[in-house]
Amino acid sequence: MLLALVLFGIPLLVLTPTGRYLVRGAWEEGRILWHREPIREILADTLTPPVVRDKLRLVLDARQFAADSLGLRARQSFTTYSPAGRDTLTLVVSAAYRDRLKAYTWWFPVVGRVPYKGYFDFAEARRQERLLHDRGLDTRLGAVSAFSTLGWFNDPLLPSTLRADSLTLANTVIHELTHNTYYAPGGAVFNESFANFVGARGAERFFMSRGEPAAAAEVGARWDDEKVLGRFWASLYDVVDSVFKAHPGDEPQQVAQRIALRDSIFGVARARFVDELGPQLKTMSIRAVQRIRLDNAILMSRRVYLTDLDAFDAVLAKNGGNLRVTIEQIIDAAKANRKEPFEAVDRLASGAR
Repeated sequence: MLLALVLFGIPLLVLTPTGRYLVRGAWEEGRILWHREPIREILADTLTPPVVRDKLRLVLDARQFAADSLGLRARQSFTTYSPAGRDTLTLVVSAAYRDRLKAYTWWFPVVGRVPYKGYFDFAEARRQERLLHDRGLDTRLGAVSAFSTLGWFNDPLLPSTLRADSLTLANTVIHELTHNTYYAPGGAVFNESFANFVGARGAERFFMSRGEPAAAAEVGARWDDEKVLGRFWASLYDVVDSVFKAHPGDEPQQVAQRIALRDSIFGVARARFVDELGPQLKTMSIRAVQRIRLDNAILMSRRVYLTDLDAFDAVLAKNGGNLRVTIEQIIDAAKANRKEPFEAVDRLASGAR
Protein backbone atom coordinates (compact mmCIF):
# COMPACT_ATOMS: atom_id res chain seq x y z
CA MET A 1 0.00 0.00 0.00
CA LEU A 2 2.83 2.37 0.84
CA LEU A 3 4.52 1.59 -2.48
CA ALA A 4 1.22 2.22 -4.32
CA LEU A 5 0.85 5.58 -2.57
CA VAL A 6 4.37 6.55 -3.58
CA LEU A 7 4.00 5.36 -7.19
CA PHE A 8 0.58 6.91 -7.82
CA GLY A 9 0.18 9.62 -5.17
CA ILE A 10 3.31 11.64 -5.91
CA PRO A 11 2.72 11.82 -9.71
CA LEU A 12 -0.88 12.85 -8.99
CA LEU A 13 0.33 15.72 -6.82
CA VAL A 14 3.04 16.81 -9.23
CA LEU A 15 1.24 16.39 -12.56
CA THR A 16 -2.26 17.72 -11.84
CA PRO A 17 -3.07 21.43 -11.31
CA THR A 18 -4.85 20.70 -8.02
CA GLY A 19 -1.93 18.55 -6.89
CA ARG A 20 0.62 21.26 -7.66
CA TYR A 21 -1.60 23.81 -5.92
CA LEU A 22 -1.81 21.66 -2.77
CA VAL A 23 1.96 21.03 -2.82
CA ARG A 24 2.64 24.77 -3.02
CA GLY A 25 0.18 25.41 -0.19
CA ALA A 26 1.77 22.68 1.93
CA TRP A 27 5.24 24.11 1.25
CA GLU A 28 4.18 27.61 2.29
CA GLU A 29 2.37 26.35 5.38
CA GLY A 30 5.42 24.27 6.29
CA ARG A 31 7.65 27.32 5.91
CA ILE A 32 5.35 29.34 8.15
CA LEU A 33 5.21 26.60 10.79
CA TRP A 34 8.99 26.01 10.67
CA HIS A 35 9.72 29.63 11.61
CA ARG A 36 7.33 29.79 14.57
CA GLU A 37 8.53 31.38 17.77
CA PRO A 38 6.62 31.29 21.09
CA ILE A 39 5.00 34.68 21.65
CA ARG A 40 5.90 34.59 25.34
CA GLU A 41 9.60 34.33 24.44
CA ILE A 42 9.27 37.34 22.12
CA LEU A 43 7.58 39.26 24.95
CA ALA A 44 10.46 38.39 27.26
CA ASP A 45 13.01 39.72 24.75
CA THR A 46 14.00 43.26 25.78
CA LEU A 47 14.67 44.13 22.12
CA THR A 48 11.00 43.66 21.16
CA PRO A 49 9.55 47.11 20.30
CA PRO A 50 6.84 48.32 22.73
CA VAL A 51 4.20 48.58 19.98
CA VAL A 52 4.80 44.98 18.93
CA ARG A 53 4.83 43.86 22.57
CA ASP A 54 1.43 45.49 23.20
CA LYS A 55 -0.11 43.81 20.16
CA LEU A 56 1.31 40.41 21.05
CA ARG A 57 -0.11 40.69 24.58
CA LEU A 58 -3.44 41.63 23.05
CA VAL A 59 -3.41 38.49 20.89
CA LEU A 60 -2.73 36.23 23.89
CA ASP A 61 -5.43 37.97 25.90
CA ALA A 62 -7.96 37.74 23.06
CA ARG A 63 -7.40 34.02 22.51
CA GLN A 64 -7.66 33.38 26.26
CA PHE A 65 -10.90 35.35 26.39
CA ALA A 66 -12.22 33.40 23.39
CA ALA A 67 -11.48 30.11 25.15
CA ASP A 68 -12.56 30.99 28.70
CA SER A 69 -15.51 33.32 28.10
CA LEU A 70 -16.82 32.22 24.69
CA GLY A 71 -16.03 28.51 24.78
CA LEU A 72 -14.09 28.52 21.51
CA ARG A 73 -11.45 25.88 20.79
CA ALA A 74 -8.26 27.88 20.98
CA ARG A 75 -5.92 24.88 21.26
CA GLN A 76 -2.43 26.31 20.62
CA SER A 77 -3.46 28.66 17.82
CA PHE A 78 -1.94 32.16 18.07
CA THR A 79 0.48 31.21 20.84
CA THR A 80 3.37 31.54 18.38
CA TYR A 81 4.52 34.12 15.86
CA SER A 82 6.02 33.35 12.45
CA PRO A 83 8.00 36.10 10.70
CA ALA A 84 7.85 34.04 7.48
CA GLY A 85 4.70 35.76 6.28
CA ARG A 86 4.37 38.92 4.18
CA ASP A 87 2.44 42.19 4.39
CA THR A 88 -0.18 40.50 2.21
CA LEU A 89 -0.39 36.82 3.08
CA THR A 90 -2.35 35.55 0.09
CA LEU A 91 -4.38 36.80 -2.84
CA VAL A 92 -7.84 35.26 -3.09
CA VAL A 93 -9.64 34.77 -6.40
CA SER A 94 -13.42 34.54 -6.57
CA ALA A 95 -15.72 34.57 -9.58
CA ALA A 96 -19.38 34.40 -10.57
CA TYR A 97 -21.33 33.82 -13.76
CA ARG A 98 -22.52 37.06 -15.32
CA ASP A 99 -26.06 35.99 -16.27
CA ARG A 100 -26.96 34.09 -13.07
CA LEU A 101 -26.32 34.39 -9.38
CA LYS A 102 -24.04 31.41 -9.14
CA ALA A 103 -20.54 31.53 -7.73
CA TYR A 104 -17.72 29.67 -9.41
CA THR A 105 -16.47 27.11 -6.88
CA TRP A 106 -13.41 24.98 -6.21
CA TRP A 107 -13.29 21.61 -4.43
CA PHE A 108 -10.69 20.71 -1.83
CA PRO A 109 -10.25 17.76 0.54
CA VAL A 110 -11.79 18.20 4.01
CA VAL A 111 -13.40 21.63 3.39
CA GLY A 112 -15.44 20.60 0.34
CA ARG A 113 -16.55 23.18 -2.23
CA VAL A 114 -15.68 26.83 -1.56
CA PRO A 115 -16.37 30.00 -3.57
CA TYR A 116 -12.79 31.29 -3.34
CA LYS A 117 -9.24 30.12 -3.87
CA GLY A 118 -6.19 31.56 -2.14
CA TYR A 119 -2.76 31.84 -3.75
CA PHE A 120 0.64 32.35 -2.15
CA ASP A 121 1.93 32.87 -5.70
CA PHE A 122 0.61 36.35 -6.57
CA ALA A 123 1.50 36.10 -10.26
CA GLU A 124 -0.44 32.83 -10.51
CA ALA A 125 -3.42 34.42 -8.71
CA ARG A 126 -3.52 37.24 -11.25
CA ARG A 127 -3.16 34.75 -14.11
CA GLN A 128 -6.04 32.63 -12.84
CA GLU A 129 -8.19 35.72 -12.36
CA ARG A 130 -7.52 36.76 -15.97
CA LEU A 131 -8.34 33.26 -17.25
CA LEU A 132 -11.69 33.29 -15.47
CA HIS A 133 -12.40 36.81 -16.76
CA ASP A 134 -11.57 35.72 -20.31
CA ARG A 135 -14.07 32.88 -19.92
CA GLY A 136 -16.80 35.49 -19.45
CA LEU A 137 -17.08 35.47 -15.66
CA ASP A 138 -17.14 38.42 -13.28
CA THR A 139 -14.02 38.14 -11.15
CA ARG A 140 -12.60 39.55 -7.95
CA LEU A 141 -9.03 39.53 -6.63
CA GLY A 142 -8.66 40.39 -2.95
CA ALA A 143 -5.91 40.37 -0.33
CA VAL A 144 -6.10 38.27 2.83
CA SER A 145 -4.07 38.80 6.00
CA ALA A 146 -4.99 35.64 7.94
CA PHE A 147 -6.43 32.17 7.51
CA SER A 148 -7.31 29.16 9.63
CA THR A 149 -6.22 25.54 9.16
CA LEU A 150 -9.37 24.59 11.14
CA GLY A 151 -7.32 23.26 14.05
CA TRP A 152 -5.23 20.87 11.96
CA PHE A 153 -2.12 22.88 12.86
CA ASN A 154 -1.36 25.36 15.62
CA ASP A 155 -1.82 28.47 13.50
CA PRO A 156 0.77 31.14 14.32
CA LEU A 157 0.26 34.87 14.25
CA LEU A 158 1.64 36.36 11.02
CA PRO A 159 3.10 39.79 10.13
CA SER A 160 0.15 40.50 7.84
CA THR A 161 -2.23 40.07 10.79
CA LEU A 162 -0.04 41.93 13.28
CA ARG A 163 -0.09 45.04 11.07
CA ALA A 164 -3.81 45.56 11.75
CA ASP A 165 -5.12 47.94 14.41
CA SER A 166 -5.90 46.44 17.82
CA LEU A 167 -9.67 46.25 17.17
CA THR A 168 -9.22 44.33 13.93
CA LEU A 169 -6.54 42.17 15.52
CA ALA A 170 -8.81 40.99 18.36
CA ASN A 171 -11.67 40.46 15.90
CA THR A 172 -9.46 38.39 13.58
CA VAL A 173 -8.19 36.14 16.38
CA ILE A 174 -11.72 35.38 17.59
CA HIS A 175 -13.00 34.98 14.01
CA GLU A 176 -10.35 32.38 13.18
CA LEU A 177 -10.84 30.51 16.46
CA THR A 178 -14.53 30.24 15.54
CA HIS A 179 -13.44 28.25 12.48
CA ASN A 180 -11.43 25.99 14.82
CA THR A 181 -14.62 25.39 16.78
CA TYR A 182 -17.09 24.80 13.95
CA TYR A 183 -16.66 24.57 10.20
CA ALA A 184 -19.24 22.87 7.97
CA PRO A 185 -17.66 21.32 4.83
CA GLY A 186 -19.04 23.06 1.75
CA GLY A 187 -20.81 25.70 3.87
CA ALA A 188 -18.55 28.69 3.26
CA VAL A 189 -21.33 31.30 3.39
CA PHE A 190 -22.59 30.14 6.78
CA ASN A 191 -19.09 29.51 8.14
CA GLU A 192 -17.81 32.98 7.27
CA SER A 193 -20.96 34.91 8.22
CA PHE A 194 -21.15 33.12 11.57
CA ALA A 195 -17.44 33.70 12.27
CA ASN A 196 -17.92 37.33 11.28
CA PHE A 197 -20.66 37.64 13.92
CA VAL A 198 -18.63 35.88 16.64
CA GLY A 199 -15.51 37.88 15.81
CA ALA A 200 -17.28 41.22 16.06
CA ARG A 201 -19.47 40.55 19.08
CA GLY A 202 -16.63 38.66 20.77
CA ALA A 203 -14.17 41.53 20.27
CA GLU A 204 -16.76 43.96 21.60
CA ARG A 205 -17.10 41.96 24.82
CA PHE A 206 -13.35 41.41 25.02
CA PHE A 207 -12.64 45.14 25.13
CA MET A 208 -15.43 45.71 27.65
CA SER A 209 -13.81 43.08 29.89
CA ARG A 210 -10.55 45.06 29.68
CA GLY A 211 -12.26 48.27 30.79
CA GLU A 212 -12.02 49.86 27.33
CA PRO A 213 -15.58 50.99 26.52
CA ALA A 214 -14.47 53.35 23.73
CA ALA A 215 -12.77 50.47 21.89
CA ALA A 216 -15.83 48.26 22.44
CA ALA A 217 -18.09 51.01 21.07
CA GLU A 218 -15.93 51.35 17.95
CA VAL A 219 -16.11 47.58 17.37
CA GLY A 220 -19.88 47.80 17.78
CA ALA A 221 -20.08 50.66 15.28
CA ARG A 222 -18.10 48.65 12.73
CA TRP A 223 -20.47 45.73 13.25
CA ASP A 224 -23.48 48.01 12.75
CA ASP A 225 -21.99 49.06 9.41
CA GLU A 226 -21.49 45.41 8.47
CA LYS A 227 -25.18 44.79 9.10
CA VAL A 228 -26.22 47.82 7.02
CA LEU A 229 -24.05 46.57 4.17
CA GLY A 230 -25.37 43.04 4.61
CA ARG A 231 -28.96 44.28 4.19
CA PHE A 232 -27.98 46.19 1.07
CA TRP A 233 -26.32 43.17 -0.54
CA ALA A 234 -29.25 40.93 0.41
CA SER A 235 -31.75 43.36 -1.12
CA LEU A 236 -29.70 43.73 -4.29
CA TYR A 237 -29.31 39.95 -4.52
CA ASP A 238 -33.09 39.47 -4.34
CA VAL A 239 -33.77 42.06 -7.05
CA VAL A 240 -31.19 40.65 -9.47
CA ASP A 241 -32.30 37.09 -8.73
CA SER A 242 -35.94 37.99 -9.50
CA VAL A 243 -35.00 39.59 -12.82
CA PHE A 244 -32.86 36.62 -13.82
CA LYS A 245 -35.68 34.18 -13.02
CA ALA A 246 -38.17 36.30 -14.97
CA HIS A 247 -36.00 36.09 -18.12
CA PRO A 248 -34.92 32.44 -18.50
CA GLY A 249 -33.29 30.82 -21.50
CA ASP A 250 -29.85 29.90 -22.78
CA GLU A 251 -30.02 31.47 -26.23
CA PRO A 252 -27.38 34.18 -26.76
CA GLN A 253 -29.98 36.96 -26.99
CA GLN A 254 -31.63 35.78 -23.76
CA VAL A 255 -28.30 35.70 -21.95
CA ALA A 256 -27.46 39.19 -23.29
CA GLN A 257 -30.85 40.47 -22.14
CA ARG A 258 -30.28 39.23 -18.59
CA ILE A 259 -26.85 40.85 -18.45
CA ALA A 260 -28.22 44.15 -19.79
CA LEU A 261 -31.02 44.17 -17.22
CA ARG A 262 -28.54 43.32 -14.48
CA ASP A 263 -26.27 46.20 -15.50
CA SER A 264 -29.23 48.58 -15.38
CA ILE A 265 -30.10 47.38 -11.86
CA PHE A 266 -26.48 47.81 -10.75
CA GLY A 267 -26.48 51.37 -12.12
CA VAL A 268 -29.48 52.33 -9.98
CA ALA A 269 -28.09 50.45 -6.98
CA ARG A 270 -24.75 52.25 -7.22
CA ALA A 271 -26.44 55.65 -7.00
CA ARG A 272 -28.43 54.49 -3.96
CA PHE A 273 -25.33 52.91 -2.43
CA VAL A 274 -23.33 56.13 -2.61
CA ASP A 275 -26.08 58.71 -1.95
CA GLU A 276 -28.30 56.95 0.59
CA LEU A 277 -26.28 54.20 2.19
CA GLY A 278 -22.90 55.93 2.36
CA PRO A 279 -24.02 58.66 4.80
CA GLN A 280 -25.48 56.00 7.13
CA LEU A 281 -22.14 54.28 7.64
CA LYS A 282 -20.29 55.32 10.78
CA THR A 283 -16.85 53.81 10.16
CA MET A 284 -16.52 53.83 6.37
CA SER A 285 -15.71 56.93 4.33
CA ILE A 286 -17.70 58.02 1.28
CA ARG A 287 -14.54 57.65 -0.78
CA ALA A 288 -14.25 54.01 0.25
CA VAL A 289 -17.91 53.47 -0.63
CA GLN A 290 -17.38 55.03 -4.06
CA ARG A 291 -14.51 52.64 -4.80
CA ILE A 292 -16.70 49.54 -4.42
CA ARG A 293 -17.69 48.18 -7.81
CA LEU A 294 -20.88 46.28 -8.51
CA ASP A 295 -20.95 43.03 -10.44
CA ASN A 296 -21.93 39.43 -9.69
CA ALA A 297 -18.51 38.47 -8.32
CA ILE A 298 -18.58 41.31 -5.80
CA LEU A 299 -22.21 40.59 -4.90
CA MET A 300 -21.56 36.90 -4.31
CA SER A 301 -18.31 37.47 -2.39
CA ARG A 302 -19.94 40.04 -0.07
CA ARG A 303 -22.76 37.61 0.60
CA VAL A 304 -20.20 35.05 1.81
CA TYR A 305 -19.37 37.20 4.85
CA LEU A 306 -22.54 39.25 5.32
CA THR A 307 -25.50 36.88 5.07
CA ASP A 308 -28.30 37.05 7.68
CA LEU A 309 -26.22 38.95 10.24
CA ASP A 310 -29.36 40.35 11.89
CA ALA A 311 -30.56 36.82 12.63
CA PHE A 312 -27.40 36.07 14.61
CA ASP A 313 -27.94 39.25 16.60
CA ALA A 314 -31.60 38.32 17.17
CA VAL A 315 -30.55 35.01 18.76
CA LEU A 316 -28.08 36.93 20.91
CA ALA A 317 -30.85 39.28 22.05
CA LYS A 318 -33.14 36.35 22.92
CA ASN A 319 -30.33 35.02 25.12
CA GLY A 320 -30.05 38.32 26.99
CA GLY A 321 -26.71 39.14 25.37
CA ASN A 322 -25.07 35.90 26.51
CA LEU A 323 -22.70 35.30 23.61
CA ARG A 324 -21.33 31.97 24.84
CA VAL A 325 -24.81 30.42 25.02
CA THR A 326 -25.67 31.95 21.64
CA ILE A 327 -22.60 30.41 20.00
CA GLU A 328 -23.45 26.99 21.45
CA GLN A 329 -27.08 27.21 20.33
CA ILE A 330 -26.21 28.30 16.79
CA ILE A 331 -23.62 25.56 16.35
CA ASP A 332 -26.07 22.92 17.64
CA ALA A 333 -28.79 24.24 15.32
CA ALA A 334 -26.43 24.28 12.33
CA LYS A 335 -25.32 20.71 13.02
CA ALA A 336 -28.95 19.59 13.23
CA ASN A 337 -29.79 21.20 9.86
CA ARG A 338 -26.58 21.03 7.84
CA LYS A 339 -28.33 21.62 4.52
CA GLU A 340 -30.06 24.84 5.65
CA PRO A 341 -28.13 26.29 8.62
CA PHE A 342 -29.51 29.81 8.10
CA GLU A 343 -33.02 28.42 8.34
CA ALA A 344 -32.04 26.86 11.65
CA VAL A 345 -30.72 30.21 12.90
CA ASP A 346 -33.89 31.99 11.79
CA ARG A 347 -35.94 29.46 13.77
CA LEU A 348 -33.79 30.13 16.82
CA ALA A 349 -34.27 33.86 16.35
CA SER A 350 -38.05 33.53 16.11
CA GLY A 351 -38.18 31.24 19.13
CA ALA A 352 -39.47 28.21 17.20
CA ARG A 353 -38.52 24.82 18.58
